Amino acid sequence: MALRILVISHTYIVDLNCEKLRVLATLEPGIEVTIVVPQRWRPGGVQNRVIEPEPRQDGNFRVVPISNLSQNHQGLLCFGWGLVTLLRQFRPQVIQVEQGSRALAYAQVIFLNQLLGLGAKCFFFTWWNLPYSLKAPIAWLEAYNLRHTDGLVAGNQEAVAILRRQGYRKAARVMPQLGVDETLFCPQPQPQLAQALGIQPQEFVVGFVGRFVAEKGLRTLAQALEQVADRPWKWLLLGRGELETELHQWAEAAGLGDRLIWVESVPHHRVAQYLNLMQVLVLPSETTYGFKTLTAVGWKEQFGHVLIEAMACGVPVIGSDSGEIPHVIGEAGLVFPEGKGTELADRLRLLMDQPDTAQDWGQRGYQRCLSHYTNRALAQDLLRFYRDVVAGSAECQVS
Repeated sequence: MALRILVISHTYIVDLNCEKLRVLATLEPGIEVTIVVPQRWRPGGVQNRVIEPEPRQDGNFRVVPISNLSQNHQGLLCFGWGLVTLLRQFRPQVIQVEQGSRALAYAQVIFLNQLLGLGAKCFFFTWWNLPYSLKAPIAWLEAYNLRHTDGLVAGNQEAVAILRRQGYRKAARVMPQLGVDETLFCPQPQPQLAQALGIQPQEFVVGFVGRFVAEKGLRTLAQALEQVADRPWKWLLLGRGELETELHQWAEAAGLGDRLIWVESVPHHRVAQYLNLMQVLVLPSETTYGFKTLTAVGWKEQFGHVLIEAMACGVPVIGSDSGEIPHVIGEAGLVFPEGKGTELADRLRLLMDQPDTAQDWGQRGYQRCLSHYTNRALAQDLLRFYRDVVAGSAECQVS
């Protein structure tokens, strides 16, 4: 059955991020996918960098830049007359806006869908997983958006629960915004890279990939590694951040300075090579909380994309119980209470001392990633959700 799908988000300015939707356009004959992106965007509000994407098309998949208001704020992003023209020409049956529940662009699309008589089903995507309280007029904007939503796609379980409390009652599906390219992230030995980094065959490589900041739990991981210093391990850190100096000082004070391997900047297409050096990938994230004008501020792990990249490489994973991490790992890895270094050390010992067990966890993670988190798996799940909502058969439960 033919299905015309329109997706709107600044995320897809980056071509690499489009792969799930590119696959979606190939799943069945008659599926057409059009992505709208801002014509001008300043990532992170950086004043001296402006991205101006070019139109792209590949069969039934295309990316269309349209003039936009607000060049660096997700919630305030909205589009010019070009969006009206596109809606009239394309006449989508499904519209998904990936800017959150309080996005002006989503309200704009809902209004135009009604004004132009398109009859499209409206969806939005959100990552937001902390409780909040809104005041007018933002509360009115979100209420309007939720009232006219046919389907919610959320990056984590808690996002759905929060929006249920905000009054959303219709269909919901949990899946990440971006999948894994299993042709790039796959098991592949890296003996030359290991030699270049000074990693010996008998050394157990504990890996971390991400920002070196307190909420990522690096202090807890350092504490756990100190407790297993009698084992021959190396700590491979990919990334950068404010804790780098502190971690250097900790390692020297603990007599472990020669066990840390720092890799500051790696292009995304090479991350898989470093993951394949690891005997375990650890994501020890820690939730932070605070309140400002009745609205929760702080941070909680929204997904942990590096987990599924490591799983795709057959690398065992250990994660804290912050946010979505336990749901991502499922029964395919190890979870410990966030901030508990001793319990993390216990899980590291298990993998260090029992290679067969570690290999089993790696295989479980690999199979879970292939069945749940590749771009094709996500595209198939998303298409099923769209079909169910369009047919009026989607259930209200999280699925």
